[in-house]
Amino acid sequence: MVRWIGFSGSSGPWQVLGRHKEFVAMNMHAKVILLATLPQIEWHWEVETDILSGTFGASPGSGPTGTMELADTEGAVAVLDLLGGTIAGLDIVVWPEVITVLGLVAPSPAERGAVSLHPGLVSAEAEVPTTIEMDAALSVSVDPSESVLHLRIGGKRSVTVVQVADHLAVEIDALQRLAGFWLSGVPPAPTGE
Repeated sequence: MVRWIGFSGSSGPWQVLGRHKEFVAMNMHAKVILLATLPQIEWHWEVETDILSGTFGASPGSGPTGTMELADTEGAVAVLDLLGGTIAGLDIVVWPEVITVLGLVAPSPAERGAVSLHPGLVSAEAEVPTTIEMDAALSVSVDPSESVLHLRIGGKRSVTVVQVADHLAVEIDALQRLAGFWLSGVPPAPTGE
């Protein structure tokens, strides 16, 4: 389910639910814009909350600016920062079960560029949301040092890997949907005292 929150009016393919609007069908499409030079991302931990965050300078596209929250039924939450629909950051807010995988390495990317997300049914006249919420099964695998993480959205499937920043790659499936993320260069998690 995708919910667009924080805008007014009733144009576009929306169903009004009180102060919010709900997108009728989950149909987010990913578009790759090739780049010669990738931006840099720096991962950091929020010590008191165990939130892992990273943002980078992305060129804005023509889509929504705000956040896209990915949440699963077990309570895991990841949040994407969008700048004109272009992925500009990632936060893992509430962690799903983390599985350690010996020899886990990020795959070589097929492309280098920005990834722009667009809801498939939104017309050019539709209003821009500030927050998008999407129900999705989330899973995380890490290498033994926990410096490489694979955040998967949904089940395992064939994907194309797009490097969007020096330490962040995005997976896109055959239907041009967001399928996951590869994080590298992640510093050690803070230890509780």
